Amino acid sequence: MNPILVLGAGAWGTALALHLAHQGQTVRLWSIETDHITQMINERINTRYLPGFPFPDNLIPMPDLQKALQGVDDFLVAVPSAGFRDTLEALKPSLTARSGILWASKGLDMKTGQLLHQVVEEVLQDQFPYAVLSGPSFAAEVAKGLPTAVVIASHQKKFAEAMSKRFNSPAFRVYLSNDIVGVEIGGAIKNVLAIATGISDGMGFGANARCALIARGLAEMMRIGHALGAKIETITGLAGLGDLVLTCTDDQSRNRRFGLALGKGENSQQAENNLGHVVEGKRNAELVVQLANKHKIEVPITEMVLEILQNKSTPKQAMQKLLNRETKSE
Repeated sequence: MNPILVLGAGAWGTALALHLAHQGQTVRLWSIETDHITQMINERINTRYLPGFPFPDNLIPMPDLQKALQGVDDFLVAVPSAGFRDTLEALKPSLTARSGILWASKGLDMKTGQLLHQVVEEVLQDQFPYAVLSGPSFAAEVAKGLPTAVVIASHQKKFAEAMSKRFNSPAFRVYLSNDIVGVEIGGAIKNVLAIATGISDGMGFGANARCALIARGLAEMMRIGHALGAKIETITGLAGLGDLVLTCTDDQSRNRRFGLALGKGENSQQAENNLGHVVEGKRNAELVVQLANKHKIEVPITEMVLEILQNKSTPKQAMQKLLNRETKSE
């Protein structure tokens, strides 16, 4: 099996690189942060984003993208959504007829609000097979080899099957789908909703409120998914409901921890700085609201999060506004 290049050496990209390397594959790992790559080359571990997991010999951090691209057909993009488009642009000149793109990034395009597969089609002009990997999966648990199930969605079944063979292991199960939109919607919206549940828990509102936010947040996800042509079984499956529950209920979620900090009185910038990681939900909240408005869809929970992030409401005011909405049918 040819080497695979993982672009993005955050916690998630590194965890997936480790998983592939533990399956005996040659894995190259690249990041735009050259000093970070140098540190990983010297220390053979990602102390910055995923400490505690030494690299096997077949996981090779590489600072030079052009050298990392040589002899590689399969690419796994695991950068934050804000850097997704630029990463594709950097890849484009080196792609060949044998190339295929898989991404594990979650979110919407920062420049256009597009789903990420639309960015792929725009930048690469639909010339290469592509797929998205998503589902309820914390990086540290994948790196530990704990049981995990994800979805790989693609319109090219052969490519999806090839990627599933790379990833499948006794502890890592891949399900296949052709519903790229549904898988991407789940991954983009769940982070915003995790901020909402974190805010609620940070304010001490308890389990009842948390579960109400998850259930009504799922309704927002389903409405947007329906408008964009997603399948209901995708939204209620691993990439939708599964990832939503995980991200909203476990403190390994940085979006939930960010919300907890907001609920306890920290401001947005302070909370993100203290986390030391990218908070995708913070960057995507406005884009999700814009997407919903475009399709005339009500997303009151997502709007609540955005109001708090934009300092238009305090967490207490926003939660009270939610509770005082006009009575409607579920």
